[in-house]
Amino acid sequence: MTASAANSPGRLACVGLGMMLGAHVGPRARSHVEQADVVFSAVSDPLVELWLQQMNPDVRSLQAFYGDGKPRHDTYRQMTEAMLAEVRAGKHVCGAFYGHPGIFAKAPHDAIAQARAEGFPAHMEPGVSAEDCLYADLGIDPGRVGCQHYEASQLLFYRRRIDPGAYLVLWQVGWVGDRTYRRFATGPAHRQLLVDRLREDYPADHVVIAYEAAILPTASPRMEPVALRALAGTELSMHTTLVVPPAVELQPDAAMLARIEALEASERVAPPVSYPPPVKEGVP
Repeated sequence: MTASAANSPGRLACVGLGMMLGAHVGPRARSHVEQADVVFSAVSDPLVELWLQQMNPDVRSLQAFYGDGKPRHDTYRQMTEAMLAEVRAGKHVCGAFYGHPGIFAKAPHDAIAQARAEGFPAHMEPGVSAEDCLYADLGIDPGRVGCQHYEASQLLFYRRRIDPGAYLVLWQVGWVGDRTYRRFATGPAHRQLLVDRLREDYPADHVVIAYEAAILPTASPRMEPVALRALAGTELSMHTTLVVPPAVELQPDAAMLARIEALEASERVAPPVSYPPPVKEGVP
């Protein structure tokens, strides 16, 4: 499909490819990839690149904008500008991202916001995320006891309140504590700071899980249990998510339960509402 600024206004769609190659992409996301004038790929796996090229002949990688020691904010700005330049040229542009394009992905949000601000149609198409895979692989129902999600570094930078009676999911633990936005990994010393923070709410022998979703159909997810005290020495990559299961039972709120009981009791004793009998037609 070809287009020009003269006969087709530019537009942008940022789509999610899911986590597993070819298995998670939805029909709407696939349609955007196939019908776009140009596809910008944010994936790093060459197999995924080849798969995209089978659906669209003009696939351009965004990986070239990353660089050793380069601030990620600069990278994301350049990714956004690369997509917007083609939108301004009147093209149907598709940004293809791992998982869900709105989850831990700054460039899609920025590109869509900028496109809309300039008057171009822009759309985000969701995809199967690492969070979705996590629930399935680990057998977690977030509605059973609740689930908290934090970016791992935020847990160190800010005073966040943790409920040890719920699941705790920490994202991007591989570079926990990085304030430079230039690194893609931090070492055992930074991970120990995370352990120290978690020790405020969990015992040292509490078992946590290092999780990584499977990307290829022939691969298996990483679901590595490790004692919290040993986490600093555990290999954690930029794809690793840390799952901390509940450490305590849910604590009933006796005062609130009493109020609910009183409310229900008042509803049970309320007199029934009486209505006049219906008037039968033809009866005086």
